Amino acid sequence: MDPNTLHSSHSHCVQLEIHQVVPPPHKTTLHKLKLRLKETFFPDDPMRQFKGKSPKTKLILGAKYMFPVLQWGANYNLKLFKSDLVSGLTIASLAIPQGISYAKLANLPPIVGLYSSFVPPLIYAVLGSSRDLAVGPVSIASLVLGSMLRQEVSPSGEPVLFLQLALTSTFFAGLFQASLGILRLGFIIDFLSKAILIGFMAGAAIIVSLQQLKSLLGITHFTKEMGLVPVMTSVFQNIHEWSWQTIVMGICFLVILLIARHVSIRKPKLFWVSAGAPLMCVIISTLLAFAIQAQNHGISVIGKLQAGINPSSWNMLKFHGSHLGLVMKTGLITGILSLTEGIAVGRTFAALGNYKVDGNKEMMAIGFMNVVGSFTSCYVTTGAFSRSAVNNNAGAKTAASNIVMSVTVMVTLLFLMPLFQYTPNVVLGAIIVTAVIGLVDIPAACHIWKMDKFDFLVMLTAFLGVVFISVQEGLAVAVGLSTFRLLLQITRPKTVMMGNIPGTDIYRNLHQYMEAKRIPGFLILSIEAPINFANITYLNDRTMRWIEEEDNEKEHSSLRYLILDMSAVSAIDTSGISLFKELKATMEKKGIELVLVNPLAEVIEKLKKADHANNFIRADSLFLTVGEAVASLSSTMKSQTTTTEETQNRAT
Repeated sequence: MDPNTLHSSHSHCVQLEIHQVVPPPHKTTLHKLKLRLKETFFPDDPMRQFKGKSPKTKLILGAKYMFPVLQWGANYNLKLFKSDLVSGLTIASLAIPQGISYAKLANLPPIVGLYSSFVPPLIYAVLGSSRDLAVGPVSIASLVLGSMLRQEVSPSGEPVLFLQLALTSTFFAGLFQASLGILRLGFIIDFLSKAILIGFMAGAAIIVSLQQLKSLLGITHFTKEMGLVPVMTSVFQNIHEWSWQTIVMGICFLVILLIARHVSIRKPKLFWVSAGAPLMCVIISTLLAFAIQAQNHGISVIGKLQAGINPSSWNMLKFHGSHLGLVMKTGLITGILSLTEGIAVGRTFAALGNYKVDGNKEMMAIGFMNVVGSFTSCYVTTGAFSRSAVNNNAGAKTAASNIVMSVTVMVTLLFLMPLFQYTPNVVLGAIIVTAVIGLVDIPAACHIWKMDKFDFLVMLTAFLGVVFISVQEGLAVAVGLSTFRLLLQITRPKTVMMGNIPGTDIYRNLHQYMEAKRIPGFLILSIEAPINFANITYLNDRTMRWIEEEDNEKEHSSLRYLILDMSAVSAIDTSGISLFKELKATMEKKGIELVLVNPLAEVIEKLKKADHANNFIRADSLFLTVGEAVASLSSTMKSQTTTTEETQNRAT
């Protein structure tokens, strides 16, 4: 048989194995926009359950979707109520002392902390999708709210104005949170990465604890700043104000609370020990303070608290004046922090309980309860981890445990408020310190160090920024650093050189798989990121450096083909298209052919459109896999070599 006929037959057989790369079916611009918006804002497709249903069924399903209480309330029974009753009473024993303590942390009247543990849980029980989330004030939001507002308004010099700004900030926080849920923009809070949150929480825990030195030491004149240096300076500059009676009482109750916490950690079944310890400490210290007349011994107490449920406060909101920018900024920051904490806690316990929590519903629930809360003398609330953990361990079955807790707080507000008059402030400080200790997660920090050094740097930046600068500025620096890393990944996408695993048609990273081998005449690169205006210069320069290195290795370059594996290129813009035009022109000058492998739907569609206008991508330079490309091009290269040799032989 003639050799040319044999080679032609072999080439034909190879071509039969090659699959053609085809663009996706044509779609209109409006249809593409609709799909993109649906994937961005409705990835869970909440309307799927309404398809094919009657109007009445759609109305019922819509009501259940908007008000999750209708889902679990329809099957509620006495057995479930018994579990919710126990868990609700348990978290109430924790919520009452924490509510009073966190209100003081926010520089607000203690009664506001109890108000915030009454109305918001009722709203969440109707709108929330988590059965474990226990709602109320939290330490981080309280700290940020108090510290930001105190920068411009003194809580002691202008208490009424300070309260008005706190309530207005709560309104804006709720409005922002609800808007995220309604517009389905929850992905915005994803910019607070796990590393940022761990560092921020730990730093905030340190700052919160340091702020309690005022109560634990009995200091009267204490700094208004939040940083480590000014706080410690204030502590040691006012040694003459230290009260040994206060210090002794604080140490005693702090030890009791820490022991109770340790017992519950070691034996989870004894969760009620740490849950009930704060209330027991409040009761014991109050009785002790009343018996010894604590004020006469230098131990400060809360003082008289007004009995009665939440008064209306809608007329106290200030939407004008010089402080409007402050309350909007405070609401935005506290809203993001409380929303992030609430959703994270809800998802954590949902995973443990094997049920789902709807993130958008949670945003709307938390947002609406803060808006309503601002009208009823409440400040920023969300789901607290400590109370939610107790709620889960106590066996809560539905969100009705929040209702039980709310009713218990209501009874306290109506009938038991005079009993808190003699509660020492030092005990409230000890309760706060014990509550925030759990926010310092050292094992998680060690894990981040092992996994990703840059993430550890972000976490450390958040921690040090909060401790040494301020809460909001430390958080801003950490978010900025994390965003810088994201931009770095976009502008410097990962590009690797690939080689063949001997005995297979598999091609992998040469630096990862030591057994992978280069194919003579081929430079195979894999681009592992979208191609856009931000990274085309880097990709072009990086590709040309590899080609120059190939030329430098050999006096006469044998490089014939540049293969770009685009399996991981999910998107491309018009600037990215220009990259291939430039590469194509440059490669032609060097006698190298540009070959593309497995461009995805959006990419191949844009390439085809550009190709019709410029004719720079040929059909025979598109392949589905690197193996197919190398097999086909190797056959072509051999055919050209054979033809050249035959021509030379005939000439000779």
